[in-house]
Amino acid sequence: MWRKVAYGGRQPGYDDNYTDESFLEEMVMNANVVKRDLPKVMIDSVSISQYLCIVALVVSTWTLTLNLDIDEATLLQLDVGLLLVGFSVLLLTTCPFSLKLLTKYVLNISFFISGLYVLAPIYHTLTRSISSDSIWALAVSLLLLHLFLHDYSGSTIRPPGALNNPKLTSNISLNASIVASVLVASRLPSRLHVFAIMLFSLQVFLFAPLITFCVKKYHFRLHLLFSFALMAVTLSVTYQLHRMFFILLLSLLVFISVVCPYWLIRIQEYKFEINGPWDEAKLCFDITE
Repeated sequence: MWRKVAYGGRQPGYDDNYTDESFLEEMVMNANVVKRDLPKVMIDSVSISQYLCIVALVVSTWTLTLNLDIDEATLLQLDVGLLLVGFSVLLLTTCPFSLKLLTKYVLNISFFISGLYVLAPIYHTLTRSISSDSIWALAVSLLLLHLFLHDYSGSTIRPPGALNNPKLTSNISLNASIVASVLVASRLPSRLHVFAIMLFSLQVFLFAPLITFCVKKYHFRLHLLFSFALMAVTLSVTYQLHRMFFILLLSLLVFISVVCPYWLIRIQEYKFEINGPWDEAKLCFDITE
C-alpha cells in the first residue's frame, strides 16, 4: 500500500517518483496573483509622477541660477520659505506633537545649515580643474541614477515612529543627488550662490520625500491634491523655461500615469502561476522571532 510520506525513502513496489491519482487534485492556479484595476494602479503611480516633478523643479531652478536669472537673495528667500513650509507640514502631520520633537528638529536643521555654510567655499572651488562638459554629463548621469534607485514608496530619512530603516538603494540614490548638486553648485560665481543653491537642493532631496510621505500617511486625498497641483506648477515652469523640456516631461508623466498602468493591467491576463503539493514548504512564522 503506497503512502504519502515526507521522509523514509522508497517504498517497496513503487518508483521513487510515483504519484497516485490524487496528486493533481491539490493543484491551485493563480492563488497568489493580485487582481488590479486600472484606476487603483493609476492612483498608485501618482507618487512617481510627483517626485519626477520635484526633480524637474530642481533642475529648472539650477538652470535659472546658472543663467543668473535668480540672484542670491531670491534663492535665500526661497530656501527660508521652503524650510518654514516643510517644517510646519512635518509638525502638523506628526502625531503626537511634542516639545522634544520640535527641539530635535530645530537643532538638526541648525547644525545642517551651519555645516553647509562652512563648506560652501570648498564646494565653490571643488571642480575648478574639470571641464564643464564633464560636469554636465556627470550631473545628468547622477540624476538619472537618483531617479532609478529612489524609493518611491517611502522616505530616505526615517519618519517619526517608523520601524524600518531606509533601503541601501535609496541611500545610494540620495548620495547621487547630493554629488550632482555639488557639481552644479561648483559652477556658480560666488560662495553665497553656492550656499543658497546647495541649501535648496539638499532641502528638496533630503526632506521633500519625508514631507510627501508624511502628507500621504496623514491624508491620502490631500496627497493627491498636492501632487496634481505640483504637476501643474512644474509643467508651467518648464513650459516657460524650454519647450523641449516641457514636451519631454509631459510625455513622461503621461507614460508613467496612463500608459504604464494600462500596460500592467493588460499583461496581467498572461500571468499564470501553478501551486501544488510539489512546492517547497513555507514557514508560517517569522524566523527571527
